[in-house]
Amino acid sequence: MHHFFTSNTGIQLIYVLHGLGGAGKTQIALKFIQESLSRFSDIFYIDTSTIFTIETGLKNIAVVKDFGDSPQDGLLWLTSKVEEWLLLFDNADDPKINLNSFFPQCNHGNIVITSRNPGLCVYAGSHALISDMEEPDAVDLLLTSAAQKFTASHKDMAAEIVRELSCLPLAIIQAGAFIAESGALNRYLALFKQNQARLLRKKPAQSHDDYGSTVYTTWQISFSRLGELAATLLQLCSFLHHQGISEKIFSYASAYQFQANGPSEEELSKPMELLSQFLDPTGAWDSLQFMEVTNELQAYSLINFNMETGYFSIHPLVHSWSQSTLADGKMYHESMVAVVGMSIAGIHDDDFPLASLWLLPHVDRLIQGTILKTPYFNSDFGEVYFFSGRWQDAQICEAVAFEKYKEILGEDHPDTLSAMGALAWTYNKLGQLDRAKELEVVVLEKQKRILGEDHLDTLTTMSKLAWIYKDLGQWTRAEELGAVVFQKLKKVLGEDHLNTLCIMSDLAWIYESLGQSSRAEELGTVVVGKYTKILGEAHPYTLASMSNLASTYDSLGQSSRAEKLGSIVLEKRKKILGEDHPDTLLTMSNLAEIYESLGQSNRAVELGAVLLEKRKKILGEEHPETLTTMGNLAWSYQCLGQLTKAEELGSVVLEMYRKILGEEHSDTLASMNDLARIYQSLGQFTRAEELGTVVLEKYRKVLGEEHPYTLTAMSNLASMCQSLGQSNRAEELGAAVLEKQKIILGEDHPDTLKTMSNLALTYRSLGQSSRALELGAVVLQKQKKILGEDHRDTLKTMNNLAFTYESLGQSNRAAELGAVVLEKRRKILGEDHPDTLWTMKFLHKTYQALGKLDEVASLSLLIAKIEGSDN
Repeated sequence: MHHFFTSNTGIQLIYVLHGLGGAGKTQIALKFIQESLSRFSDIFYIDTSTIFTIETGLKNIAVVKDFGDSPQDGLLWLTSKVEEWLLLFDNADDPKINLNSFFPQCNHGNIVITSRNPGLCVYAGSHALISDMEEPDAVDLLLTSAAQKFTASHKDMAAEIVRELSCLPLAIIQAGAFIAESGALNRYLALFKQNQARLLRKKPAQSHDDYGSTVYTTWQISFSRLGELAATLLQLCSFLHHQGISEKIFSYASAYQFQANGPSEEELSKPMELLSQFLDPTGAWDSLQFMEVTNELQAYSLINFNMETGYFSIHPLVHSWSQSTLADGKMYHESMVAVVGMSIAGIHDDDFPLASLWLLPHVDRLIQGTILKTPYFNSDFGEVYFFSGRWQDAQICEAVAFEKYKEILGEDHPDTLSAMGALAWTYNKLGQLDRAKELEVVVLEKQKRILGEDHLDTLTTMSKLAWIYKDLGQWTRAEELGAVVFQKLKKVLGEDHLNTLCIMSDLAWIYESLGQSSRAEELGTVVVGKYTKILGEAHPYTLASMSNLASTYDSLGQSSRAEKLGSIVLEKRKKILGEDHPDTLLTMSNLAEIYESLGQSNRAVELGAVLLEKRKKILGEEHPETLTTMGNLAWSYQCLGQLTKAEELGSVVLEMYRKILGEEHSDTLASMNDLARIYQSLGQFTRAEELGTVVLEKYRKVLGEEHPYTLTAMSNLASMCQSLGQSNRAEELGAAVLEKQKIILGEDHPDTLKTMSNLALTYRSLGQSSRALELGAVVLQKQKKILGEDHRDTLKTMNNLAFTYESLGQSNRAAELGAVVLEKRRKILGEDHPDTLWTMKFLHKTYQALGKLDEVASLSLLIAKIEGSDN
């Protein structure tokens, strides 16, 4: 304010202080005036709460200056007196008053306006929103007004209190006055939580300043001036979260379609009556009417609108106070539950992942740990929790909905079966795979009998069951069921129907899990081609199929091709969906994994770090997708050799999963397994072996002995035992894994081949180099054929085989094979990659044994350059 009034000359200067009642607007204006007494020739205070008080104030100016006795005379004096006078229009809160008609019409003078109405900023040369104090200032104000000493313990207690008061100045002063009277600094917070309304209405005997109203009476003055519809809307919004309130909540609800088995018109009469007031004569949503009502609330700063986000917010204390204005809070709460439930029902499936994020805080607020009696909106709220990754909460809502549907509609009703299927899918997400399968099997049998084998709902359930079999590791059953669904959909809907293509895409993913990447590529290519032809290159379904195909290319070792396709998808999704859309973020995640396959760990870390920040901001720190990103980033740090960072991040992921999903969820166990591998890389072999043993036992208990995840954990444990020098135990575990994988996955599955390669290493460490050579050669031939000569697993096997030749004294063959690996790794991964460097050092040692001094010298210089060493 000082800067504004001293930096401008030759014009009339108007400054507006606006904000919620009790924020300290008048106090700031008076403080400014006190510090500026010498600057202004005359200072006039005008109470601007009514037209009468304004005219009285202007009349008083005329009388004091002996210039007449009317408001017009006062304005005339100000207009004619070319001096640095200042007018303070205080409490200009009534939006119905045209304040401009009371301004002196001249090019000189200074005006300060305090108001709850941000609309007055149109008159201002400058303005400021006066809201909550900074916490340190709020703590000082509380202790000062409470007459308390500024000790460390008092500051800590005061900080907790001002946070509960949202740092609102008037509330702090009231609290300070109460504490000064009672001496209850240490007990005030508990008293406030139990008696908020009483304390914020209480007028202290001794006041810190001349402000005459309490917090609640200040707002009650504004509330009493509202129209009925504006007051009702504010009261309804008090049952939502105080931030992120959107017009869409109400507009979607207004288009609600009543269904035979849904709530009746009579049950929803109250919310429908409210919503009808925002409809135009044709029955369509009237945004202008809604805007006029919200503008009325904004005029008193009872709500704020963020133009960038398009969301409204309510000050936390106003939010809780609004409920205290209600005579029938239960009815309003039930109406708002219905409005949000109706709104959810109107959201298109494609929009749901994003919509669930801004709806989640409101659903939390509405439920507040209770279970709704009606099944209809429990299903809707369960869906919000599901898409937000809050699967435990989703399961609670869906279980209630399922039981209510059974009771009302019967066990065989399609809506009951749909609710049962939703619950099964949530169990799948929770890692309760047997429960998920059990429910989904029942749903499928009933739908076959009631709806028929070719009904779309039946086929959808069949598809989900195939996916559950995949998660159970029963990939052959998953493939068989997926193929049946695909054939039926082709017959019923045709090859080019979107549902058929969706199932085709799922089937490609199952082939991927089975290690049949070539079949997955073949099917995925067909899907991309059909989506492109039917929907166009830029449609979300086309881009999703392209993203899946890029992942398949990566599995096939065609990482450069994968990177090219993944980059195209990412750019298109950024342009079409935006940088923060879930599908865009998923593509970023896939692309980071592709960079890792290419050995470009720096790029993977760079992209992963950006992705992690976005997911934290959008989804929250505890969302499963955020934790997946964190885990992937830890792996990238490990690949870069930044093991301390990898361990820190991996430990955080594990603790989060334990807290959110429990000790035995598959995601928790996967993160535990990843952390064990980090310990192994750090050389903490005992710690790695201990954690690896725990993982294996839990997988055996949760998923069974033959699940692929169990076998992977067993294989990893064998590697950890090898690191500890426990080669016999490593051989025993590795051989057991290999036999099971041959039966379950097949002899040519990439995981089976990886286990064979690791077992060859174990044979070599046991001194059985001939056996290691024989097994390694078989693996290499299969990997070349199945994965390709440049695949990372193929190169690792080739590298290990060269090492085996060296141990057998066949240094020439070792050098020959090692040189091939080095050339490929330099080309694919780059010279700085740890795997490339390892091959260089091995080859350097082999050339030394062969006496190839020129090659030794050349590699010595290269290694020194990479490691930054002079040796």
